[in-house]
Amino acid sequence: MTDSPTPRDIEGFGYRQELRRSLTFSDLLVYGLVFMVPIAPFGIFGGVFAGSGGMVALAYVLGMVAMMFTALSYAQMSRAFPMAGSVYTYAGRGIAAPVGFLAGWMILLDYVLVPGLLYLIAGVAMNSLVPAVPVWLWLVGFVLLNTAVNYLGIETTARVNKAVLIGELLVLAVFVTAGVVALAAGKGRGFDLTPLYDPHTFSWSLAFGAVSIAVLSFLGFDGISTLAEENRDSAKAIGRSMVAALLLAGTLFIVQTWVASLLVTDPAALIANGDPDGTAFYDAARTAAGGWLATVTAVATAVAWGFANSLVAQAATSRLLFAMARDRQLPSFLARVHPTRRVPVNATLLTAGISLLLGLYTASRDDGITLLGTLVNFGALTTFLVLHVAVVVHYLVRNRSRDYWRHLIAPAIGFAILAYVIVNADIAAQRLGFVWLLIGAIVLAGLMATGRRPRLSVTDGAQSAEATPSTDSTQNTDSAERARKTGEST
Repeated sequence: MTDSPTPRDIEGFGYRQELRRSLTFSDLLVYGLVFMVPIAPFGIFGGVFAGSGGMVALAYVLGMVAMMFTALSYAQMSRAFPMAGSVYTYAGRGIAAPVGFLAGWMILLDYVLVPGLLYLIAGVAMNSLVPAVPVWLWLVGFVLLNTAVNYLGIETTARVNKAVLIGELLVLAVFVTAGVVALAAGKGRGFDLTPLYDPHTFSWSLAFGAVSIAVLSFLGFDGISTLAEENRDSAKAIGRSMVAALLLAGTLFIVQTWVASLLVTDPAALIANGDPDGTAFYDAARTAAGGWLATVTAVATAVAWGFANSLVAQAATSRLLFAMARDRQLPSFLARVHPTRRVPVNATLLTAGISLLLGLYTASRDDGITLLGTLVNFGALTTFLVLHVAVVVHYLVRNRSRDYWRHLIAPAIGFAILAYVIVNADIAAQRLGFVWLLIGAIVLAGLMATGRRPRLSVTDGAQSAEATPSTDSTQNTDSAERARKTGEST
């Protein structure tokens, strides 16, 4: 089979092409950038600064490297299995269906919680600017707006994404320009390398501990994979757009946090006391150009997190729920596709409802943002570990690939980096994450005990959209036979 995303790509795995193929490479790239939010560090800058001992740029460099290896693994699996479902699909088909269920369960911790987190952050930011409007009302407004846009179809979402991305980049350009001019004029600490390396505070455990916070800004490039069945270009466009989005966003993160770090007037106090109010970046903007820039960056953060990022997060979450429901891993009503809009309508509405409830609940907690943030990160990073394993199993073990860099070395390096980050992550996040995994294991055991063992649709011709190159026709026949037997066993 070729890697051209024709209906046969989906039918070859036992599915019907239900979603509308209308997205180009540029649409996917914009989607990933908006999901990651080019100005994402605005909202969590203070926490990363404190957690990294002031070496915010280093935390983002390490985070980009770690995520780049993960993006390479996503690229490989998206070409093998060009379907919605993200790591749920890749782990289920690359390793085994029960593993896919657990991977999907863990990534739900990321996908289902992240819209609620984004709405909460945006609501708090807008409430600080307009105190007369309570946080809960901002939450309701953002949820209703995003649900309406996603309901209208993926093309509408793509058009809105492009407009919002232009606005974010303009605000970022204004901040960086004003910051550089201010530093040149003697404001802040002047130009130095401490945001990248400070010998007085550096340690590897400290740096990787900060990465576990900074990685929140990178989450979203993987959401591109959930749009595989709506991509009209070749299957390779999914992987290429992930890598491109990650490189562009990472570069922007490093530049803006470097400038902001140098504008922090009392770095020792920020490291010692943290940033409980979440205003460290806006204070840096005020140092650069005054209160107007602080207000502009705060409003931009609220709009970017509460509208743009939440919009694409809701779309990605609904596609994951759709994929799992289609395989009978979740209730079947979530697999319903609107007959004219061609969107998973019930999954979209359920995602909106969960996001609203989570936002309203956590808005009443002092640690709501921290709690949701740590859970989102843990869910994403653990499933990325499974993704790297899936690449090795599918390509190296099953298909006997000889491309050792892409199918063994790169996944192994990515796995090792992420494992180290998880070990150095917040203890509370580890505990809550493992509790969620235990619940998933119990649900899986219940499904198997009641005769609903996880299964994935398989047809005789389905191995992958892009088989690993083989040396002769016999090896191709063997690979197809292994795929057939794997489908029967699962």
